[in-house]
Amino acid sequence: MVLDDGGGTGAPDVRGAADARSRNGLSCEPDGLARLRAAAWPLGAVPPVGPWNLAELEDLVPEAGLRDAAVLVPLVRRGDALGLLLTRRTEHLTHHAGQISFPGGRIEPADADPVAAALRESEEEIGLRPERVEPIGYLDPLATITGFRVMPVLGLIDALPPLRLDPHEVAAAFEVPLAHVLDRAHQRREAREYRGRVRHYHVIPYREHRIWGATAAMIVNLADRLERLER
Repeated sequence: MVLDDGGGTGAPDVRGAADARSRNGLSCEPDGLARLRAAAWPLGAVPPVGPWNLAELEDLVPEAGLRDAAVLVPLVRRGDALGLLLTRRTEHLTHHAGQISFPGGRIEPADADPVAAALRESEEEIGLRPERVEPIGYLDPLATITGFRVMPVLGLIDALPPLRLDPHEVAAAFEVPLAHVLDRAHQRREAREYRGRVRHYHVIPYREHRIWGATAAMIVNLADRLERLER
């Protein structure tokens, strides 16, 4: 469901998500939110690890040349479930045109840390004010073929306000049930040849949306970190 193409708001359809929610244990109840916090790196310091997917891209973007960026992974309370807020980029952009993404971008010198960068970019791209977001932790850093080391910041939103999209960058914003995208049954790996070798990447379909590439990889990383709690 599209939440906003410039002015309106709405809610994700969470029907049918109950079974997946019961499997991964995530909800807006204290235990579910505690699992999310436990799965994330704490906010006190940037995770002391390199991008977890660098081996897949090592011939494209050497780690020494990566530039720092941050994105917000916005989790929205919807009754006893959680929605995941995503955006669709405009078609005229140089990089990732028309793709589904999280709000975010380059970490600027004035940003205190990746959290500050993710919140600033989210306000610029979709009009989400920082005070509406409770940052709860980091996922693992991710390398992109555009040469960034991306730090995903998990953020909890109690009540999603009306959004104000930057028409240059964002064509639409929409939510999906978090339980749906974390369900392994909905995650798959595909492959294509790119610059002389076969590359593998993640895809998560949801209705008419095809979530893939870096955005899907970050969702899969969250699922991986949640599963590690059970080991």
